[in-house]
Amino acid sequence: MEILVENENKLKDAAESLLKFAENEKIFLFQGEMGAGKTTLIKSLCLQLGMLENVSSPTYSLVNEYVFHEGRIFHFDFFRIKNESEAFDLGFEEYLTSGDYCFIEWPEMIPNLWPDSFLEIKIIETESGIRKIFAQKYSES
Repeated sequence: MEILVENENKLKDAAESLLKFAENEKIFLFQGEMGAGKTTLIKSLCLQLGMLENVSSPTYSLVNEYVFHEGRIFHFDFFRIKNESEAFDLGFEEYLTSGDYCFIEWPEMIPNLWPDSFLEIKIIETESGIRKIFAQKYSES
């Protein structure tokens, strides 16, 4: 799946399309350069899910938890970790098996901890400022 986002006004539609495409998948891995819009897209996804809390990047805390009417959303940012054991010590695998949404920024920092099933989202910013969002489902089952 590919989505073009010309400006922030189009994020609502992009988030809606991604959630529909994901179907029952609740683990999303976000990849993109610094400033590509990963956190901004996650904010829009949270709004589409009905979460009204302020969403911010968990850059220093590694994980933020948000509660909404259908459960919880765990938002991870692994940009600053030094090795996978930091994520493991955080109890990362327990979050993945919780049945709640897990939005993971910088998953390339923890390649050996990726789950068997997830939605991979790659965001690329073009020279003109348009974001190209590519989404693909992966499943071992």
